[in-house]
Amino acid sequence: MAYRVITQVVLIGSRVLGRAFSEAYKQAAASSQYQRAQAKAGNPNASGGAAAKTGMTLDEACKILNVKPPKDGKADMEDVMARFKKLFDSNDTTKGGSFYLQSKILRARERIEAEVKPTIEKAEQEAEIKGGFKPKIYKDR
Repeated sequence: MAYRVITQVVLIGSRVLGRAFSEAYKQAAASSQYQRAQAKAGNPNASGGAAAKTGMTLDEACKILNVKPPKDGKADMEDVMARFKKLFDSNDTTKGGSFYLQSKILRARERIEAEVKPTIEKAEQEAEIKGGFKPKIYKDR
């Protein structure tokens, strides 16, 4: 008699888990499809690759670090790094801080850097073009 009850519990449990996994998969697929459609449409408000990588929006990252959002891809990275270091060190787990907050602070810095990085690289390329290409050649002794 007990084997019947155990069998029923296992079957019902597997059905519930199966449904939960299938619903989660459907939701993830729909979210992915929506993101692709937004990216194709060129919607600037849609979270792009950087938001998908770090898991947060640019606005959220700026609020966490308490800095102004980058304008035209330019931000005061010294201010961002100073606030990052202060908040990251104050939430050090060895000093009784929160690992969760530390990781959020790190992801916020990474998100802002991902937003500013293309502009910095473009400026470096333009400076190199203006100054001329000067390769570093090392001679063997």
